[in-house]
Amino acid sequence: MKKIFFCLLLFSFSVTLLSQVSKTPLPTKQQLAWHEMEYYFFFHFGPNTFTDKEWGHGDEPEDIFDPTDLDCRQWVRIAKAAGAKGVIITAKHHDGFCLWPSKYSTHTVRESKWKDGKGDVLKELSQACKEYGLKFGVYISPWDRNHPKYGTPQYNDVFVNMMKEIFTNYGPIWELWWDGANGEGPNGKKQVYDWDRFRKTVKTLSPNTVVFSDVGPQIRWVGNEKGIAGKTNWNYLDTAGYTAGAGAPSTDTLNTGNAFGKAWIPAECDVSIRPGWFWHGNEDEKVKSGEQLFELYLKSVGRGSNLLLNVPPDRRGLINENDSVALMAFKKLRDQNFNNNLLLDAKAYWEINEDAFLKDSISYHALDKKGYVYGINQQGFTVQLAKATAVNCIVLREAIHLGQSIERFKIALFNNDQKVDEITGTTIGRRRILTFPVKTITSFKVYMIDRKGNDNVNRVAAYLIDENLLEK
Repeated sequence: MKKIFFCLLLFSFSVTLLSQVSKTPLPTKQQLAWHEMEYYFFFHFGPNTFTDKEWGHGDEPEDIFDPTDLDCRQWVRIAKAAGAKGVIITAKHHDGFCLWPSKYSTHTVRESKWKDGKGDVLKELSQACKEYGLKFGVYISPWDRNHPKYGTPQYNDVFVNMMKEIFTNYGPIWELWWDGANGEGPNGKKQVYDWDRFRKTVKTLSPNTVVFSDVGPQIRWVGNEKGIAGKTNWNYLDTAGYTAGAGAPSTDTLNTGNAFGKAWIPAECDVSIRPGWFWHGNEDEKVKSGEQLFELYLKSVGRGSNLLLNVPPDRRGLINENDSVALMAFKKLRDQNFNNNLLLDAKAYWEINEDAFLKDSISYHALDKKGYVYGINQQGFTVQLAKATAVNCIVLREAIHLGQSIERFKIALFNNDQKVDEITGTTIGRRRILTFPVKTITSFKVYMIDRKGNDNVNRVAAYLIDENLLEK
């Protein structure tokens, strides 16, 4: 009888879930693939590398760009060794200098001394990414402090043509990054960006590319450059009436998203491994440590976002040794602390409410080596460990292909029948990493509270990580 009841309950729940999901914004397959990228590199590189500026003025002589030993294969080797899954390069920053020989500018690598004007950074980097199996992305600033047509309607033609060059000659482009900065050009005028045309151009040329800006359309800025997502972090955002740059939603809104937003536009956390975005020699001893990077990982990936870590090449055209050491330390910490899921011998049970367990009819060995939970729970679930175990980290993952529905959750930790701790939080999203002081437990219960839809947690894991690495 219990089995019949449970089957009817599951059928009813499934119909309800599909009905609610159909009214909820869902990620595209390209956005789902983006969520799985999790962590990748930003490369800020250009004239600023050689002038010690962060924002160039656009009047820097082209010959200032002259890396002595540029090796994009070294960049990508380090990225891959560090566990990054892709890279994004500043093909054109605000100074207007193009790292490829664009036909639509006279401020490019073609006019520099580097390789006698025959060099092409985008070509070398895109080839290196193909060789090592990393995704290739491009940052291109609409602001151009050098181009004489900036501030006129003709500049929108220039920008579109530049994007066409990039997609045609260096694709596939996995992510396109639009900076919303909009300052004056050399003619003292500001540009009226034709964002609608820009978006349509990308969609026509490369429909699988995800586009980042303050308002997407596929990926949003997290609202700060510290690499930190909100503890509440919705993948939804309302964009009607907003534009990238000065017309964007507030940074608080970008950080948390909109609980009932009309579009699926998840947050990306950008942060530099150094104080600045471009390489500066006086910052070689100020590189973030592996421990600091791990903390940022918990506050970005661990809150359902992706981490875009800037690692700027130096004047040689190489990733600096100090940066490489920190990156390898970061990789080692992730491997050491997340390589032993303590739930591999555990069992999980769905429950209808906190007091009624249907263990006889619906218990199963729910957790595989990746922490998958088979099924979709209506109310919550209990995980029973094989033995008393010391734990200080629990990871939850929502089945975001069905949307994001969990508004709040509670995790109760038990040692036999004694509750030893309780952890509460808001959103889960693609991945939620929760750390807490070490507790010896035999089971824990996860309850989803105040849902706007139906809960759909589909993975769970538990770890014992280095106590010095707990989220602060």
